[in-house]
Formats: sequence, structure tokens, C-alpha cells
Amino acid sequence: MQYRTLGRTGVQVSALALGAMNFGKIGRTTQDEATAIVDAALEAGINLIDTADFYSGGQSEEMVGKAIAGRRDDIVLATKATMPMSDECNHQGSSRRWLVTALEDSLRRLGIDCVDLYQIHRWDPSTSDEETLSALTDLQRAGKIRYFGSSTFPAYRIVQAQWAAREHHLSRYVTEQPSYSILQRGIETHVLPVTQEYGLGVLAWSPLASGWLSGAIREGRAVTTSRSTFMPQRFDTTIPSNQARLEAVEQLAKVADEAGLTMIQLALGFVTAHPAVTSALTGPRTLDHLHSQLAAADTALSADVLDAIDAIVAPGTDLAAHEKHDTPPALLDPSLRRR
Repeated sequence: MQYRTLGRTGVQVSALALGAMNFGKIGRTTQDEATAIVDAALEAGINLIDTADFYSGGQSEEMVGKAIAGRRDDIVLATKATMPMSDECNHQGSSRRWLVTALEDSLRRLGIDCVDLYQIHRWDPSTSDEETLSALTDLQRAGKIRYFGSSTFPAYRIVQAQWAAREHHLSRYVTEQPSYSILQRGIETHVLPVTQEYGLGVLAWSPLASGWLSGAIREGRAVTTSRSTFMPQRFDTTIPSNQARLEAVEQLAKVADEAGLTMIQLALGFVTAHPAVTSALTGPRTLDHLHSQLAAADTALSADVLDAIDAIVAPGTDLAAHEKHDTPPALLDPSLRRR
């Protein structure tokens, strides 16, 4: 396993990290299965585990907490807040009021007294950067979080938050967690140059593109990924963007075969090859899934292979741009662009 410095923090983290989104009802993963996955990940050299309060309504955090009991000091533990945790209007967002409560809830579920990396799950347009950064800075000074970061922020919001931290003499985000894969390369245009400019660590989620790059989705083969059951529109090949993904996958499979790699090795090797990326977040639902992903731990793609990938999906291109999670709210809600 390779290790890299997380931004400018000095903390060393594994190039592959364990994402725990599938722990609990989302992935139908039991505690015993989650513990076995954590055990195998740690044995393989993974030292970064990422979860969120939102995953299965807190179940993921509870399972992670039980799985790491007794070995907390060897793990860089990350979680997230801001997504809705109930129907109550103030049980979400990045206000001081909610972040203080959400962190206490996360610490209780995880069974710990300090989170290594606390991340704002999504940008909250109703809350000022000063409000959020001030709350996070106070939580850091209180010893409840060591560092904090953002997740799926558009590039201009990353810049704005860095400016606000400097302007108001507050601690700053030290990481960004964007979606990044061979099929979704849009962040190469703006986000990754910004993270490099500000020295942010980058934890890339969905490097297998929700299963499109797992090797399970091929022309003429029934879709077997678990996500097809609750996100069927992402795998309906009558939709043009999905057809484009399928065509790209068929070409990428040939590149992988010629290089003697699995699709998973190709996909994870591509993400970790980018100089701006610190770690690729794997999200195994089963132990078999984890082992297939661990096979990519030391994969280094040659320049020829990377060039072949560029020829199939051009740099900076999103094959499913409508699935991005950092679109400005006014483009999604007409009321925000009308007087």
C-alpha cells in the first residue's frame, strides 16, 4: 500500500481508503460483515476510513465505531455532516447550531471523543462561510475535531471558503472530497486545479462510477450492481448518457485487457494517478468487493494506458453531467432565478 500526505497536514494516509457508505441498510451490510471488511482493509494497509452521519441514518457510523473499537489510534477517521437527518428543518445544513449537535451525535455513534477529519457533506447556500468556518474552528480548538474539509464543493465555493478563512482569521478547509472517475472527469477542469493551488488533500469518491467501472456492466449483460435497484435511471441504456457510458466501458475493457489489468485496477489506478488526488475512496458492500479493489493498491498505469483512456473519455469531460452534485442551486430551482 502506498501512503501520501493529506494536503499540507503532514498526516500520512493510504492511497486507497475505505468508504463506509454501504454499511447498514443502504448496502444491506451487517455488523459482522462490516467488521470483517474493516479488518481486511486494515490488514491490507488502509488507514483512512470515511463515513457520514447521513449514511443509513447513522447506522454506518455506529458500525464503524464498533468495528474499530480498541484500535482507534491507528486509524485516520473521517465523517461528514449537513445532509438532512430528520424532517425537522434545522436538522441539516452547516449552521453552528446544527454542526455542534451533529458532531456530538457522530461522536456518540462512533464511540470516540475526536474525529480526525470532519467534512461538510455539501455546500449549504443558506449559511455563510464565516458562520460555518467559525463553528468548525471552535470545534477544532475544543479538541473535538483535528481537521475539517469540504465535500463536492464547486471550485468557486472552495476559493470563496479559503478567502473567508483568511479574511476572518479562521482555520480553513484542508481537504475536498469530489466525485471522480474515468467517466466523470469534469473536476479536472476547475476543482482539481483549485485544490492544487491551495494545497488541499483530495479524497475521490465513486472512482468506480457507481459500478459502471467494476467490470460487471458490459454490452449484452444484465446489470448486477446493487445500485441499479434504487437508482435504475443511472443504468437505463435507453438514456443517451448511459449509452455513452456503456460504449466507453466497452472500449476501456479492451484497454484493460491489453494491459493485463482488471477494470477495477484500471479505474482505481486512473484516479490515484492524478497528482492532485490523495486517496481513492473504495465503497465495498462485501468482503469479495474489497479484495477485488485491494488488487489495485499498487497499480501504476503507464503513460500509454493513460493516453488510451484520454482518447476514450477526454480530459475534463463528464459523460453524465446531469449527475453532478455541485450544480449551483439556481440552475436546479427556477424560483431562485426569477424576480
